[in-house]
Amino acid sequence: MMDEQKIGPEDEKNSVKEQLAYHYRCILSLLGEDVEREGLKKTPERVAKAMMFLTKGYKQSAKEILSSARFKYEGTQMVVVKDIEFYSMCEHHILPFFGKVHIGYIAADQIVGLSKIPRLVDAFARRLQVQERFTTEMMNALSCELSTHGVIVLVEARHLCMQMRGVEKQDSSTVTCDFCGDFKNESLRQEFYRRIGRY
Repeated sequence: MMDEQKIGPEDEKNSVKEQLAYHYRCILSLLGEDVEREGLKKTPERVAKAMMFLTKGYKQSAKEILSSARFKYEGTQMVVVKDIEFYSMCEHHILPFFGKVHIGYIAADQIVGLSKIPRLVDAFARRLQVQERFTTEMMNALSCELSTHGVIVLVEARHLCMQMRGVEKQDSSTVTCDFCGDFKNESLRQEFYRRIGRY
């Protein structure tokens, strides 16, 4: 009896891509498009690959990202990483929203490598999201995985679901903020806002 052929990660990835492409082909047809015309022949495959990239955060772990570069630290100062650009997809309309994330934390007995914070942002941004949850997820991840006295996350974003459809307001933006620990102190929050050049 022959051994069953093992399915590897690449095979699984290709299978998902093929299924997504099939469904995008159906969607284009339902919208009235000719899926065989020159400009659209390869569109289902391209969109499938794009969506797999834009949602790859589901396969990324905040714990793994933050635990890969933690260092002992004896100070208790505020660490701020600001103007981290991000691109995400609104879970309500599957349209992009994008902007900047500003993160601060009060170090307890350790700090994290600076590049890990933008990686954390990407891990949560590359999922179907709402901005409010996106903000809280980053705050919770840093608070749970890193030894801190407090964490604050502020997100500023523009939503194409508000600009391209619905109310069609081109200049609107949304600001969300979540914090814990020492950042419950208003004066400390004001210091963070000053450091990122807001308010």
